[in-house]
Amino acid sequence: MKKVIIVESPAKAKTIKQILKNEYEVISSKGHVRDLPEKTFGVNIQKNFEPEFKIIDGKEQVVQELSSKAKNKEVLLASDMDREGEAIAWHLADILGVLGKKNRIVFSEITPQAIQSAVKSPRSIDMHKVHAQLARRILDRIVGYKISPLLWRMLKTSSSAGRVQSAALKIICEREVQRHRFIPKKFWKVQGYVGSLKFYLTHIDGKRIEMQDVTEQIARDIEKNVKKLKVKQTKKREVHKKPPLPFITSTLQQEAASKLGFSVSKTMQIAQQLYEGIDTPEGHKAFITYMRTDSTRISDYAKQMAKQYIVDKYGDKYLGRQSVSQKKGQYVQDAHEAIRPVEVTLTPKEAEKELSKDHAKLYKLIWERFVASQMSEAVYEETTVTFESGRYNFEAKIEHRIFDGFEILFKKEEQQLEIPSGEVSVTKWQIEEDETKPPSRYTEASMVRALEAKGIGRPSTYATIISTLIERKYVIKQSQELVPTVIGFVVNHYMEKKFPQIIDLEFTARMEESLDEIEQGRKDYKELLKEFYEKFSKYLEDAQEEWFSIDIPTNLRCDCAEQYQLRIGKYGLYLLCPKCSSTSPIALDSPAVLDDKMYIQIQKDEPSKISCPACGGELQQMEGRFGRYLKCKNCGRTYTGFARGKCPKCSSVIEKKISKNRRVFFKCTNSDCDFMSWYEPSDEKCPECSQNLYYKKTRSKEVLYCQNCKKSFDVRK
Repeated sequence: MKKVIIVESPAKAKTIKQILKNEYEVISSKGHVRDLPEKTFGVNIQKNFEPEFKIIDGKEQVVQELSSKAKNKEVLLASDMDREGEAIAWHLADILGVLGKKNRIVFSEITPQAIQSAVKSPRSIDMHKVHAQLARRILDRIVGYKISPLLWRMLKTSSSAGRVQSAALKIICEREVQRHRFIPKKFWKVQGYVGSLKFYLTHIDGKRIEMQDVTEQIARDIEKNVKKLKVKQTKKREVHKKPPLPFITSTLQQEAASKLGFSVSKTMQIAQQLYEGIDTPEGHKAFITYMRTDSTRISDYAKQMAKQYIVDKYGDKYLGRQSVSQKKGQYVQDAHEAIRPVEVTLTPKEAEKELSKDHAKLYKLIWERFVASQMSEAVYEETTVTFESGRYNFEAKIEHRIFDGFEILFKKEEQQLEIPSGEVSVTKWQIEEDETKPPSRYTEASMVRALEAKGIGRPSTYATIISTLIERKYVIKQSQELVPTVIGFVVNHYMEKKFPQIIDLEFTARMEESLDEIEQGRKDYKELLKEFYEKFSKYLEDAQEEWFSIDIPTNLRCDCAEQYQLRIGKYGLYLLCPKCSSTSPIALDSPAVLDDKMYIQIQKDEPSKISCPACGGELQQMEGRFGRYLKCKNCGRTYTGFARGKCPKCSSVIEKKISKNRRVFFKCTNSDCDFMSWYEPSDEKCPECSQNLYYKKTRSKEVLYCQNCKKSFDVRK
């Protein structure tokens, strides 16, 4: 009788099945199978926050298959090793009737050694971890289910509130306010060259001067009168550059964003696939260890593996003599080791033969970081040269590498510079006016850094937090920067006024600490829920009784020259002129740019170029619960939108419609025409067969597609 191992993903199941051969039957639950109901609250607050769990819609067949295959067999539950994975194992055990048994196995890497070891030593499900996850799920359900209807009523859109996402939105909105309250200060940058050696102004009349304090008078005096410099002092010291720590979730996300241009969600998606296993010419195999971790700890086996590789490849002197220091911090859980390659002998060059381009890039990043962390320090001789000329002192630093150490991996080149002596001539001055800059907007990488530093969320949630804000259109990405939208600012404003506890950063961080305490068995999760709800219910009661009104001035002016104000009415947010009472709709997902008076700069919606197909009336853009739509001012008919091309059969307008399962399709507005398509028609013709071309989205871009000859063409800009 075969034993059954249940994992979340089919890819993971395939990798483990290949390792264990025919001894075990490995099947996948395809993620979560049970959760709180989608259409009802699902938490009985009166009965001590008792959750009501239901099989997720569409997962009935999966559960039936799992029950059938597990019947009368020994079951091992091998979901991921974090809280969410533990909760999935608990749900499966309850559904299959195997709760209370030692049937839980965990592993941080999918290798023969780790899997064989795990199946030999199953343990009981860790209920502390399960309770921590249940507490998080119920907290999020309470916040989302109780506050979201208030936002729907106020904004008439599909806006919703989340416990952690609201705190993250506050961070982004506060940064935008900081930027526009910032008063720039002008200064002059003074830097010069002796040959290719760059030097900077440091002292005037023996007193230290910062760059932002340099005036134009000083800069011009230096440029005009300082032609020669005398070397006053030369100091040398040895500098040791430590190798980097191996990746944790947050540092991997940041490095992949800065070096590869990957979004946080893309990084996690690729890392998940590298962990669970990928089809290669040599079979299905995994490449890295578990990618949701906040620990830089490395196992003894991995250290020995790295040591052997480094000594064989580079020699004993390149081996790190001290153990890698563990990352310290208030929020470090140290549940499992850092992210590393499964086999260090599989170099990035070899992995390129088995992986796609993006997978190979991320693997290279992880492999190099891990190997570097186990190598010796790079050693430099740093020379500081002090120049003087009259009342001015200047300084230059020259680094010369004595030993490359871990930097041999990155092939870091250094510029060879001569150390000057005696009197030297200034080759050129580089004098330019500049001004102090406001704090930068957050990118996905710096947002992860901020969330980690403030204790908001945990490694497994960073990607979801950011992607949720973008999906809800509270934030948009502009040149990699996260910019709050009008609706994002309004929602944050509402939450600050009505639910200050929810978006308080210290409160959110303390809540994460409380969840950690539940996981460690030091706090009861029902008590945490009770404490939270007692305070939350008071805010909720006030918010339901007292209607929220918003009256924010904007940068736009009415035809009568009066400044528009942002108001809430029957149909949500709109612009109102306080003088002549004229109104105008707004684009809620446009950037909420602030001006000098802290007014939100609103972008007015452009009127639709298409008249109403039914009566010819003017179409007006509106915001609804399910997003933006068009409404005829004359007959009141509404439209989701229109295609960019005309009907191929009768040249009428093509309406964009949404099916019951939320899939977009296109239908002719002419009642006598039966044209309908899943693809958006264009007015372009196929150069091969002269048939109409349709817009089609691929993974990387949008193309024009011919349904007749099955060829694709680039979209003309």
